[in-house]
Amino acid sequence: MQMVKKAFFFVFLTLFFILLFMPKVELYHTLEKTLAKQDIRLNEKTIEKGLFSLTVKDITLYIKGIAIAHIESIEFRTYLFYSRVMITNISIDESLHKQVPAQTDEIKIQHSVSNPLFVSLDANGSFGSILGEIALKERDIKIDFIESKDISMLKAFLTKGEKGWSYEKSF
Repeated sequence: MQMVKKAFFFVFLTLFFILLFMPKVELYHTLEKTLAKQDIRLNEKTIEKGLFSLTVKDITLYIKGIAIAHIESIEFRTYLFYSRVMITNISIDESLHKQVPAQTDEIKIQHSVSNPLFVSLDANGSFGSILGEIALKERDIKIDFIESKDISMLKAFLTKGEKGWSYEKSF
């Protein structure tokens, strides 16, 4: 029994140190390179590294060389059994206000080992508030508009149901 406890302790300790000393900035730059293949660029002002987090601040989002949005911060947090990405204050370029909501206050993306095949989404902004889920195995996205405000530009992509407006897409 002592051997099992020691083995479990060393496995846990190893995973803890992997998370603690993970090359967070290099992983972020790998994400940037992956996005660059799709002609999406992130131009950030500062990158702050924490024990279990990485915060990127003052980001301009470019798609095909055109500035699309400004993002105040993106925070990546990872723990042993739980990961979260928090994106705050997304301001869309004025030329796109007729196609997409102008302001998103917060987007929270969460993944847990207890439910590994699903990623949860939670966001609020000028469009209201949404709750969503990405089913990784089925490759489906389902987003429900809990409190919808100004979504007139999105209604062509949404379906009206019993609970309100929703968006479903396979990828």
